[in-house]
Amino acid sequence: MSRRVVGVTLDNLDHLPRRCRGCVFWELAPHIKDQAEAFGQTELEKEAWVSSVLLEWGSCGRIVYADGIPAGYALYAPPAAVPRVAAFPTAPVSPDAVLLTALRVMPEFVGGGLGRMLVQSVAKDLTRRGVKAIEVFGNAIATPDATCVIPAEFLLQVGFKTVRPHPKWPRLRLELRTALSWKEDVEAALERLLGSVSVGAVEPSFRPA
Repeated sequence: MSRRVVGVTLDNLDHLPRRCRGCVFWELAPHIKDQAEAFGQTELEKEAWVSSVLLEWGSCGRIVYADGIPAGYALYAPPAAVPRVAAFPTAPVSPDAVLLTALRVMPEFVGGGLGRMLVQSVAKDLTRRGVKAIEVFGNAIATPDATCVIPAEFLLQVGFKTVRPHPKWPRLRLELRTALSWKEDVEAALERLLGSVSVGAVEPSFRPA
């Protein structure tokens, strides 16, 4: 299966799942969100938000494709551009961090490592731009009203650490140097391992995944 990750633009915004394309949970303050939903303008508001962040700050999302099919996405932005931040009890986000607001992999592609791939792509983009860390509000309890918040369990699995605990909405952080180095560290360990096996030796029991 071929995989590629590209930046979110206004041209490919409609590649997000329809439900997510019209979700403005993070992009609008709660009372304005309710008004937009009442008037059926959420997709326009989402597009306006992405356009504004792109113009004022730069890239704010990633889409991963599997064999040419949109398989998942991530969105991120400076905390000041995300009105919903103020509603979380574990706010504020650290001044040296960018906020990861959304990350989702389509059900048919879950389990293939695409979530980790998206995190790595976001980390690489932000590191190039001089950002030191990514922070995110995690969902520690799976409830119907929390579908727009990334599960804390997944975040912990891909390297985030809790910086402000909470029974429902912990705030987690990923140092970007750590995010970028894990793959290089694994590759270096493999190189040392394989390099230590001499020609003609018994085949090692290790099998790359």
